[in-house]
Amino acid sequence: MMKKFLIALLCFGFISACGAPSPKKNGPSVEHGLSTALVGLGHLLLSPIQIAAGLLEGIASVPYYLSTSLYSINQGLVQAQAGISLDDTYESAYGERLKDVPESGDTGVVFRRMKHATQFFQKVLKEYGVSDSNYYILTSIEDNDGRYTLLAVVYRPTENIEVIDKRDANKKRSFSTVDRLFYEPFRQQSNGDELDTVIDWAAIPIESHQTQKAQAILITLAANAVLNDKKTPEYWDIEKRWLAGEAREIVEQRVDEMNKRMGI
Repeated sequence: MMKKFLIALLCFGFISACGAPSPKKNGPSVEHGLSTALVGLGHLLLSPIQIAAGLLEGIASVPYYLSTSLYSINQGLVQAQAGISLDDTYESAYGERLKDVPESGDTGVVFRRMKHATQFFQKVLKEYGVSDSNYYILTSIEDNDGRYTLLAVVYRPTENIEVIDKRDANKKRSFSTVDRLFYEPFRQQSNGDELDTVIDWAAIPIESHQTQKAQAILITLAANAVLNDKKTPEYWDIEKRWLAGEAREIVEQRVDEMNKRMGI
């Protein structure tokens, strides 16, 4: 129901943009274009329609929200009928009501690894009443230069896995929830059994999710993707390209797609 509401709202809000021709891309290099696009996001204040669009697009929207106040984002999410608001996330994950949180969003809690991000994420899902909340995890794969990260929201119905190493197909690896590499997506177990379902994904600069505000937004959008029963099977092809060294191209393409979808 909420997804239908959002689609109707966004079609109304972007109707003039839908018919506009796409600008031709000639001249600037990929690097220049990406740098310009990402710098522009640092000054972007979202309208309620764009906040609703971000909710529909999922965790790829995180960089687009960062310059908009927490309270405006929360209000926009509520108006868009999000199942989980920023207020819900701050209360469930951090034990703070949004009205008591500084404008920066910083209450002194920042995760550095996906293991800890997942713990906050699962708290939010459990508080909402999601069954098997302990099987939903947040994952990441950094690019070779340590500038970008491929994030994913994953459903994995087990806490112990045996998989083929992503970087050496001749090796089998066993991981549990205490291991760092458990928090990477794996399509299959080593015996060929299907393993992960990817709910949502994003390719963004690492710096885009280093603050508590950004991380709270990430958790909120990820939780709503679960509630909306979102699925993104295209992730596996994206991951192959990412591991092959195409991280920057993927981020650039994703920015172009998101700019159109967010009406920017």
